Amino acid sequence: MLRIVSANLNGIRSADKKGFFDWLAGHQADFVCLQELKAQAGDLSPRMQNPDGLTGYFHYAEKKGYSGVGIYTRHTPDRVITGLGVDWIDAEGRYLQLDIGNLSVVSLYLPSGSSSDERQQVKFDFLDVFMPHMEALRASGRDVVICGDWNIAHQEIDLKNWKGNLKNSGFLPEERAWMTQLLGSGWCDAWRTLYPDAPGYSWWSNRGQAYAKDVGWRIDYHIVSPGLMAQARSASIYKDEKFSDHAPLTVDYERSL
Repeated sequence: MLRIVSANLNGIRSADKKGFFDWLAGHQADFVCLQELKAQAGDLSPRMQNPDGLTGYFHYAEKKGYSGVGIYTRHTPDRVITGLGVDWIDAEGRYLQLDIGNLSVVSLYLPSGSSSDERQQVKFDFLDVFMPHMEALRASGRDVVICGDWNIAHQEIDLKNWKGNLKNSGFLPEERAWMTQLLGSGWCDAWRTLYPDAPGYSWWSNRGQAYAKDVGWRIDYHIVSPGLMAQARSASIYKDEKFSDHAPLTVDYERSL
């Protein structure tokens, strides 16, 4: 069994203080894809770098206290790919890929457009660049999983208050159409494929009582190649403890390395 986790930490140091690494130590994951590190290499303790039998690989943002992705694994990668080779994207630390045999595991942090019109345009520009990259990954013939915070709720089932968010970043028609195009091109949404009728919220606003009332969004995904999707057996969202405004998403695949 291959266990892969996606977790937006909203600050790795903050998540550490809230018990993330204690939970992770007992979770027996093969890969843990992290987003929103909000840290640089010098900020990480030894446990944050290599927690409990796992080795960490990271792509930090140039701006301090911002963005950044990482992957922990207990397997030795054949290749590590840091960034997409696009300067303005890579400066924000949004893409990290580990290749092991015929498996590629990616940690992705797609930009949010909620803070301004300018950032929404950056998000659209990212999507324009990322679709051809996804097409190339699909054409590679590899087993691929892209874990991460995609900052898009695809369908009405994917957020509680969908009617009130039709004009908001994360649920805009253009964003949803992009995700529809992606999933129509051969990629699979692991959670939604396994559980067609379960909302699967993974993020809650810090405003009001969103978490307590489960007024959430599903914006964290495992997007997988068809061959790997056929091996997906179960998925879970961990809410017993709160390490971040996101909850870790785990998918178990019946596959060996």
